[in-house]
Amino acid sequence: MNPSPLSTSKISEALGSLGPQSVVSEVAERLLAYFTSGDIAPGTRLPAERQLAASLGVGRSAVREALAALEILGIVVVRPGSGTYLRDGISELLPRTLSWGMMLGAPRTRELVELRSGLEVQAAQLAAERITSEALERMKGNLEVMAANVNDLAAFVEADAAFHREIAEGSGNQVLQELLQSIRSLLRIWVDRALTDEGHAAAALKEHTEIHAALEARDPAAVSATMRSHMETASRRLLLGFNASQ
Repeated sequence: MNPSPLSTSKISEALGSLGPQSVVSEVAERLLAYFTSGDIAPGTRLPAERQLAASLGVGRSAVREALAALEILGIVVVRPGSGTYLRDGISELLPRTLSWGMMLGAPRTRELVELRSGLEVQAAQLAAERITSEALERMKGNLEVMAANVNDLAAFVEADAAFHREIAEGSGNQVLQELLQSIRSLLRIWVDRALTDEGHAAAALKEHTEIHAALEARDPAAVSATMRSHMETASRRLLLGFNASQ
């Protein structure tokens, strides 16, 4: 059941003031936290920019930019002549918003990379005992796509992500799967930049092939070792791409 509709004044009051030193990312984070809290129903009309700006204690330009970012992410929809509304599909908002990795600062990005590594190893360990033959066959297909696209890094990254999703699903742990999906979405912008040449892609392909072989052998120790090794090199590549952008 959706929450009861709130008036624009109630929404502004609930957001509270951020103070004069706030930046666009902070405004977006405050809006996002409230929009995904479950207190506001999908389809609700949001307060006008000036009302939000007054409530948050920031300039209208900061609110305008934050709302524009949330619109790109599919969180809100702007209807000319009518206003800005919270888009339907509130349950899907968190993973989608997490894809805006530019919101993250360096310390949090490094912590997420560290967390992702541990969760990927744990998922692989569970998958060594639980993954199905059908999933292993799909992963083999992912490897074939990766091998055929070492020169097309966008296609390579997509097949890489599909390979890891199969492992997460194969773990049989829904919470772990959802955590990994959220973290991957949050880091996606940096993952896309981590593979910068054919050499990186070839190394990643070799690592994935070793993981697949260990899973096929149903060898938890080998799966753990190969995934841990892969995450160490993948994390280094990812952080190099992140640091280069700072």
